[in-house]
Amino acid sequence: MSLTKWNIVGQAKFVGLQNFIDLFRDTNFTRSLVNTLYFMFLTVPALVIGGLLIAMLVDQSLKGRVVTRTLVFMPYVIMSTVVGVIWLWILDARFGILNYYLSFLGIRPIAWLSSVNWAMPAVAIATIWWTIGFNMILFLAGLQDIPNELKEAARIDGASSWQVFWSITFPLLSPTMIVVVMLTLINTFQVFAQVYVMTGGGPAMATLTVVQYMYVQSFQYYRLGYGSAIAYVVFIFLIAFILLERKLLKRSGDLN
Repeated sequence: MSLTKWNIVGQAKFVGLQNFIDLFRDTNFTRSLVNTLYFMFLTVPALVIGGLLIAMLVDQSLKGRVVTRTLVFMPYVIMSTVVGVIWLWILDARFGILNYYLSFLGIRPIAWLSSVNWAMPAVAIATIWWTIGFNMILFLAGLQDIPNELKEAARIDGASSWQVFWSITFPLLSPTMIVVVMLTLINTFQVFAQVYVMTGGGPAMATLTVVQYMYVQSFQYYRLGYGSAIAYVVFIFLIAFILLERKLLKRSGDLN
């Protein structure tokens, strides 16, 4: 289909690689790709580092850790469209609760979703809140697979908490870290629903992502051939992430 010109009705016309040639001349596609990479820059470090820190916190023998795990993971079971609606309310420029509480700090109301500068960070905040619980669960599973005897032996030898983490926990957690990073990269590169609900790609295409642009071309402009060409670009990126993950896992000795 990516080698054809087809608008659903009628016969598809074979055009060879013309869709791909047009794609890399398309400034809107370039903009969507840059926006997607910017979104990944905003979310991936926070989701990975934040997920690890929360997992280490709830892995401690502290009162209420089960409740904390549940509360952190709970947003992940909410549908992405519902997440978008919830954060539309929270980030509303006039009546949103975020601006309401920021006003106590002397910060003037921010037009989160209608500002070119703030729209993508706002979507990133919603995404982090929504998905960080999944990374927490993966890291928690990895942490609980590390034998406590190794940590206790290091502490008996006089190792500090940081030394225990850096010399024992982090190396043994590296396979989990690789999986979490790659899953986060793959998921954030395919961001669509929350952007579609919260901003629709605006303002001024500031939040237009690759998958949303594929949707617009395919199902709003009915350029299915062109949309399929965009889908192949997404596919190539995802395959690259997966191959990198396999290479890193083999290097860490966790994959035959």
